Amino acid sequence: MTLWPFVRRRSSLATERLLLRLPEHADYRAWSALREQSAEFLIPWEPAWSADHLTRRAFTARVQWAARVHAKGSALPLFLIRQSDGALIGAITLDHIRRGPSQAGTIGYWIGQPHARQGFMREAIRGLVHHAFTVLDLSRIEAACLPENVASRGVLEKSGFKYEGVAQAYLQINGRWRNHVLYANLRADRRGRTDAG
Repeated sequence: MTLWPFVRRRSSLATERLLLRLPEHADYRAWSALREQSAEFLIPWEPAWSADHLTRRAFTARVQWAARVHAKGSALPLFLIRQSDGALIGAITLDHIRRGPSQAGTIGYWIGQPHARQGFMREAIRGLVHHAFTVLDLSRIEAACLPENVASRGVLEKSGFKYEGVAQAYLQINGRWRNHVLYANLRADRRGRTDAG
């Protein structure tokens, strides 16, 4: 697998078509418009949105949280910015970064409906995983999604993740405890091909 070069610019990563960077207060209008426009597309796969989910106050808290966890080194929450026009098209977070014996983290992501199925998320996942392995010195990146989320499973598998099993009642999604399929990408992967169950 060929990976494009990375550029470190003040907590940001550049891939072929994207700039991955921390959220900023100025992103509020673009973020809220994209989330609102994509609500029907996103809600079936996400934890239930709070009543104030799309408000500026909630977004301000999100920006402050991102800066705090990035400074602590416990997470890397990034917005996906399309380089061709500067549009915000989604987000990806490397969260629950664990140091010591595990050297691991977990990714979560979303993309706005108008930008889905164009390879952007695969590009972002590969870019962030490469950064996690080469710069952050992590050894294992985990991900989970609903079993019926064919698009998410596909993007993980195309990005080098392998199926590892099922976690019962793993997360509350849209108000219900749901089982999730678990995937992982290892820096030194000797497992060979695995088939999703």
